[in-house]
Amino acid sequence: MSEATPLPGSYRDRRGRIFTVGGRVFRTVMPAAIEDFEFVRSTGLVEELIKIGKLVDETVVDKDVLGNHGADAALVLEHPRLPLISYPYEWCFSALKDAALLHLDIQLAALARGVALTDSSAYNVQFDGPRPVFIDHLSFRRYEDGEFWAGHRQFCEQFINPLLLRSLRGVPHNAWYRGSLEGITAEELSMMLPWQSRFSWQVLTNVFMQAKLQRSSDRSDALTKAQSRRLPKIGFEQMLRSLRGWIAKQTPKSDGRTVWQDYAADNSYDEQEAANKRAFISKFVSHGKPNTFLDIGCNTGDYSIVALESGATRSIGFDFDHGALEHAYRRARDTGVNFLPLLLDAANPSPGQGWRESERAGFSERAKGDAVVALALIHHLAIARNIPLHEVLDWLIAMAPAGVLEFVPKSDPMVKRLLQLREDIFDDYDADSFESLLADRARIVRSETVSASGRKLYWFERD
Repeated sequence: MSEATPLPGSYRDRRGRIFTVGGRVFRTVMPAAIEDFEFVRSTGLVEELIKIGKLVDETVVDKDVLGNHGADAALVLEHPRLPLISYPYEWCFSALKDAALLHLDIQLAALARGVALTDSSAYNVQFDGPRPVFIDHLSFRRYEDGEFWAGHRQFCEQFINPLLLRSLRGVPHNAWYRGSLEGITAEELSMMLPWQSRFSWQVLTNVFMQAKLQRSSDRSDALTKAQSRRLPKIGFEQMLRSLRGWIAKQTPKSDGRTVWQDYAADNSYDEQEAANKRAFISKFVSHGKPNTFLDIGCNTGDYSIVALESGATRSIGFDFDHGALEHAYRRARDTGVNFLPLLLDAANPSPGQGWRESERAGFSERAKGDAVVALALIHHLAIARNIPLHEVLDWLIAMAPAGVLEFVPKSDPMVKRLLQLREDIFDDYDADSFESLLADRARIVRSETVSASGRKLYWFERD
């Protein structure tokens, strides 16, 4: 059996840690956590949450599976492996909102059974398709009568404040969150919000009053006094329900059309050419039946839907346009298809971050699939971002053993638009060079010209 490898991002929890062994995922439950662990399970909460899909499943296994890493553990659990770990700075507004609502729903279900959560980390939520799921089984502990919400500030910084940045100011949370992994502080956000936002009780209490506390010179005394007060359980529940209702009403400001949101309907090929493109993707997917289909430059997800209808188990899409991602995520969520769209600037993917640059893994480490498709993307990287064509191909082909890539020639209106305001220095950007570079890296199974302007699809398989 493979050696157990600790997950770098789980080092913070001294009550247990995550390990991987040969692609399987395990969690240790240390002696310090066993009392809470057994109490919480005696309430039926965990079983209930797993049954309704809000908590990732667990199975108690033999400690020997982790070798020496399991020797000191009280228990070892195995969890199903999720196809991709994503982070809040890669979620669209609606995905972050759904994750916040899930967290509050779990808090309320826990309180009803005499259980509370130790923290409110957004990283304790992952997505299985468009469905958020809670993953930290050791966040649950026995509720102490009269306690305040221990994770309130963290919930504000990692959920509420990023959502308000977009809903009140129209600024997406992603770049700020990526640069500040613990979220957005009340002090920072309060300086950006309009004065009249204080008329909202929720904004006043969760942002401005917290910001004042954070700036206060006697902050420690204020915190001590707050923690010494008692909050009846019914008051705790009412606070959570009120917060949930308020968050559920939040929408992204200026949720109008963005550059690429209308691309599926406004492009350089007609309906027949689009049908040819869909047929090519359908044949490729039907042949391989990939479990995980990666759609790089997914836009609103039309070709991911084609892939799912043609036999792919799941699709994970990536795009840089917030409007397109919102549309894609809401459609997937509302129709129940197994498609998760995430934010990606392909020329600047999420890097390894956090402690020792490995606490949050980079995009290339996580984005591995059975098939990859990049449609109407390569010209944006090679021409708009000046990335050498061979490096673009190296990056894409490394993601999966098979895929479909689209080459868009200079005769296409979209490429002409990119070259309008700049010198054409791309002498090696042509179909022959592209095909030669691809053939050096993989076997070309099939190719087909799908538009009058010369757009061409290439089906490749790595040897």
